[in-house]
Amino acid sequence: MKKTAILLALLLMLPFTGQAQQHISDKELVSVIWAMGQMFPDGFTISIDSLRQPTRGLAVSYLATQNSFDKKSIPAVIRHAREHDGFIGGWYNPEDGKYYFDSTRIFPEDSLSAALAFARENHQHTVFDLAKGINVKSNYEQKDVRIILDTDMGSSTDDLFALMMLHRYMDMQRCKLIGVIVDRMGKANADIVDVLDNYYGHPDIPVGLETQGQESTHVWIPYHNLAYARTTDGVPMFKRSIGDNGTFMEGYKLYRKLLAAQPDRSVTIASIGLVTTLARLLESGPDEYSPLSGVELVRAKVKDIYAMGGVFGDAVEPDYNFKQAIDFSLKFFELLPREVDVVFSPGEVGDPLDYRPEQVIADLDWTDFHPIKWTYQFLNCNTGQKMWDPQAVINAVEGDDFYKLSPRGTVKLTPNGETLFTPDPNGNCRYQYPGDPVWCDTVLKYIRLMAIQH
Repeated sequence: MKKTAILLALLLMLPFTGQAQQHISDKELVSVIWAMGQMFPDGFTISIDSLRQPTRGLAVSYLATQNSFDKKSIPAVIRHAREHDGFIGGWYNPEDGKYYFDSTRIFPEDSLSAALAFARENHQHTVFDLAKGINVKSNYEQKDVRIILDTDMGSSTDDLFALMMLHRYMDMQRCKLIGVIVDRMGKANADIVDVLDNYYGHPDIPVGLETQGQESTHVWIPYHNLAYARTTDGVPMFKRSIGDNGTFMEGYKLYRKLLAAQPDRSVTIASIGLVTTLARLLESGPDEYSPLSGVELVRAKVKDIYAMGGVFGDAVEPDYNFKQAIDFSLKFFELLPREVDVVFSPGEVGDPLDYRPEQVIADLDWTDFHPIKWTYQFLNCNTGQKMWDPQAVINAVEGDDFYKLSPRGTVKLTPNGETLFTPDPNGNCRYQYPGDPVWCDTVLKYIRLMAIQH
């Protein structure tokens, strides 16, 4: 064992090359892998050819070697690894005091969908990103998550990332995006959604546009020309389904059409902007899509709403999103049925998640033509924008366990845009607490992992 320990110590000092560093017997290899488990109880992945730990890629275990624990199981894991991909992963389970070892397959970091499909085939709950040190749920149980995104696209770039995340979640088979509502007036803002839907491979998603909402809302980053970007030869950079002469359905009417077609209590709304269109939906009456009023339709079809907005805790100050269109916001809070759960994502949750412009461009260096990359290359996006909006989307798809949430209560909106929370075990409202630095780092890495997929 002394020789094995010395060999392992020397190998750990060498860079990973993918080539064998020194030939050892299978008996010594068993000892090396067992020693790795002792040294890295939180988990490791090792090449049985080079005895080095790869630093990039997406690691997924094979079902065939699942439940291989303790030293006696390692020879069979080695045989499987030799016949397949040549990697072994291991970790210590403190709950039962056993070390587990698996034959492992490693996918390129930009092949998340393939890695997740393989994980589901092999009944693995997660895919591990070796470079970022984060796990991604495979969710092979395939929950039925039906989402409508309600966005004020065209001002802050976090809306772009929120929609990108939903497309990646669809690629991962984690949700179905049944429609997008643009609550900021202006056809260009809906055209941006059309561009992203096409770019990410889901061109048939219905898009609705608010036409009677709040006038003159502030624009932080004017990327409304994104949909019309052209190359130096005058060729449109990005494809659209609706095109220059197309029209978008009125936002609240699309809401009614989509909701009427869904099973009862099956729809999740991710609201990451104004609530102008939601207020108009709640005020609406029966029409060709449903005999129900807007309030009755939402009560019947909507399960929950994840809303970016709110100021809670000791602070009593106006919320930006709700105050921008205060009359619509007051109507939304007044009419929303109490049967619909609401989870608020306050700005302070996303404040630490600073996806810097230079990092965005570097993460998208695999292509010259990308709508988000275009925005960051040709506009000043260094304006204090943080990843606020994706928090509502991630929470809506990943579930409430991903976030630390307040107890239940009710929320009242004041005419000044303040959100007043009153604890009530029977209330329909909760809000996210800010995460610690480790949580914030993990979430930002998660968004970055989604961004590099292609």
